Amino acid sequence: MQYIDNILFLIVLALGIAFFAKSAKKIIRNIKLGQEVDRTDRTSERWKNMTLIALGQKKMITRPISGLLHIIVYVGFVIINIEVLEIIIDGLFGTHRIFSFLGTTYNVLIGSFEILALLVLVAVFAFFARRNIIKLKRFIHNDLTGWPKSDANYILYFEVVLMSLFLIMNAADRHLQLIGYTHYPEAGAFPVSSFLLPIFEGMSPGVVALLERSAWWLHIIGILIFLNYLYFSKHLHILLAFPNTYFADLDAKGKFTNLESVTREVKLMLDPNADPYAAAPADAPATKFGAADVTDLNRVQLLNAYTCTECGRCTSACPANQTGKKLSPRRIMMATRDRMVELGDEIDKNNGQMPQSTKTLLNDYITPEELWACTSCNACVEECPVNINPLSIILDLRRFLVMEQSAAPMSLNAMMSNIENNGAPWQYSQQDRLNWKNE
Repeated sequence: MQYIDNILFLIVLALGIAFFAKSAKKIIRNIKLGQEVDRTDRTSERWKNMTLIALGQKKMITRPISGLLHIIVYVGFVIINIEVLEIIIDGLFGTHRIFSFLGTTYNVLIGSFEILALLVLVAVFAFFARRNIIKLKRFIHNDLTGWPKSDANYILYFEVVLMSLFLIMNAADRHLQLIGYTHYPEAGAFPVSSFLLPIFEGMSPGVVALLERSAWWLHIIGILIFLNYLYFSKHLHILLAFPNTYFADLDAKGKFTNLESVTREVKLMLDPNADPYAAAPADAPATKFGAADVTDLNRVQLLNAYTCTECGRCTSACPANQTGKKLSPRRIMMATRDRMVELGDEIDKNNGQMPQSTKTLLNDYITPEELWACTSCNACVEECPVNINPLSIILDLRRFLVMEQSAAPMSLNAMMSNIENNGAPWQYSQQDRLNWKNE
């Protein structure tokens, strides 16, 4: 009977980790729907990027208020959850505050955790006010409705509940320590939860012990629920920001990549001795230029979509969006993720086989109007706090429209026709094509 709690804890922990592992496997599978891309070069730069941007929050502090609040929540939540290691050990082996033997170090740790928990609560209330009372423009934009808008608030509620349970657990523990209750030896410093001690005055020790145990169980169960909720939430970036910043494109912003398929065809045209069938057998599938669906994008672009924080910094900096055009870089990323998740679900329903889907990312999720509104200025790329690149997806979808469907805007088609026929974007004859210099 004395091991029932330990066995129950083991079952809860195993289920929580198993569900998370299942979700993680699905995320990896969905990302692998994309095309392989080599991002193994310049490893020192990549580690530096990940350290400064994902871990150090370098790009968050470009907006000082939100940056500071985010750092408090991020650091507080990560550091406080170091205590989860102690909770797991205690839960598995029936101990209580197993690390208390650290003495003064333990007291400093618990005291620091409590101060951080209080700061997290303050920051969370500030975030809630920014979204729901002040209503900053980027949080009430028309591309952030329904689930994405609610999701942000759910996470804030989660944070409040988890931090409150942590402080209540510590306060009850401290009360039991002070009255010398069984199995509650004095350990830890409680600069914040000590203010909650009057709550327990007049309560029997048994009731306080029940409250402490209840808060302890709810805290660890809440953490496991939060861990599994990440799969459905934009807060997946808590984990994916690290690989996303590591595998980010290190080339100069705005550099247009060459398509191997185009390069190969140009070489074939320029080489009179080339055998086109040697490079592309007759039974080989036709080469696709650009991207029409998520399977045509590369894996880093799909990782970008999963990592998107939906903070709206990209959209708020987008000049096209500021002038009232339909384009929202945030919506580009959200739509890419939605399509990827939908396709993944279709694969699950089709026994792991790629289905004959009637939908595509282009047109069904992202319209040509949005794509052609983009000025290719890279403002969205510069603003993203975790190095997401919406422009790369926009350009690949544009490539498909131009090179596969000849569906560019009329003005662009006229320019390309002039270049083809006249060697210049203007409608001059060949001999007059340099006249623009005199105008």
